[in-house]
Amino acid sequence: MSGASVRTRRARRRRRSAGLIAAVALAVVVVSAVAGIFSFAVLRPDPPSVAPPATPSPSSSFAPTPTASPTPTPSPGATTAPSPAAPVSPAAQGCDGATTVMSVWAHPDDDLIFGNPTISDALHAGDCVRTVFVTAGDAGKGMRYVEARELGILRAYNDMRGTQGLWDTTDLTLTSGVQLRRLTPQGDPRVSVIFLRLPDGNITGAGFADTGFATLGRLFDGGIPALSPVSGGAALSRDQLLATVRELSTGFAPGRVLTHIPRGSAFAPGDHPDHSVVGSVVRDALSPDPAVGPGIRYFVGYPSADLPQNLDGAVLNAKVDTYRIYAQQDEVIRCADRAACLGTRKFGEWLRRSYPMTEAELHLG
Repeated sequence: MSGASVRTRRARRRRRSAGLIAAVALAVVVVSAVAGIFSFAVLRPDPPSVAPPATPSPSSSFAPTPTASPTPTPSPGATTAPSPAAPVSPAAQGCDGATTVMSVWAHPDDDLIFGNPTISDALHAGDCVRTVFVTAGDAGKGMRYVEARELGILRAYNDMRGTQGLWDTTDLTLTSGVQLRRLTPQGDPRVSVIFLRLPDGNITGAGFADTGFATLGRLFDGGIPALSPVSGGAALSRDQLLATVRELSTGFAPGRVLTHIPRGSAFAPGDHPDHSVVGSVVRDALSPDPAVGPGIRYFVGYPSADLPQNLDGAVLNAKVDTYRIYAQQDEVIRCADRAACLGTRKFGEWLRRSYPMTEAELHLG
């Protein structure tokens, strides 16, 4: 064999060996790839199952279906929906930044005789004053006398607030169903005077023929089911009277309440029956209220004449001057000047005194 033939055969063998090696290498790569894919398919974790989103029905708003869970604890900043507000009374009157003094009396002039100088001091201090008269103080004389006394009250309050002027009149029906008249001086909303105009019960407590002997005392004791104002209008029951006092108090939010000595107190015997009933009405209606009860002051009425005189000088003079302005309209107790007012039997002694009592000082029997 020639040398050329030998070299040709060797070249062919080298080419076959290289092709075989390449084929083996390709087979190894393919087998590795298949094994890798199989390993991934077998060993990879299952994907989490996800429920499809719920689709709200057209007739309802979307909300998650409730499931049982522990009651959540609200965070410090969490808020809850406010409860519905109570209806506002037609008689509600606010007081811009000042204290409100609510005073409730049996007759027009009881505030001036027994409640002063407390009321005039409150007005001078810038407080709001809301005064309520439960009876008309008619003394069986009819509406002419009632209206004269009411005019005297308005003029007295002009004197106490230091401004003369006209008053606006508003007739109201409260949520209690009771009708009343409210007067407010024009330009001075911190003052208001309210008249319920129920019949005067007389010093004897038996009432007057002109008003059918119907009295506040008989209403309070259950002797009559209702009592009508002397000016006409709807009669009110005992419960309505109590509800009215509470409603007015809620509408005024008073810091202090002034009224008469109630029944059962050691200072009640000898007082006007209407005074004692009004004191009891206010005490029953308002003393249970922790925001109002501690601020109630009960003023000694007729029996104050038996207590030491505790007013004199400029304080007494101012009190008497205000009372005299009122008395010019009251034909029963009219007095011409300060000396004449102080000289009036019994009234002069009452004017020289003013005794407010706390609940603890009532000495209730």
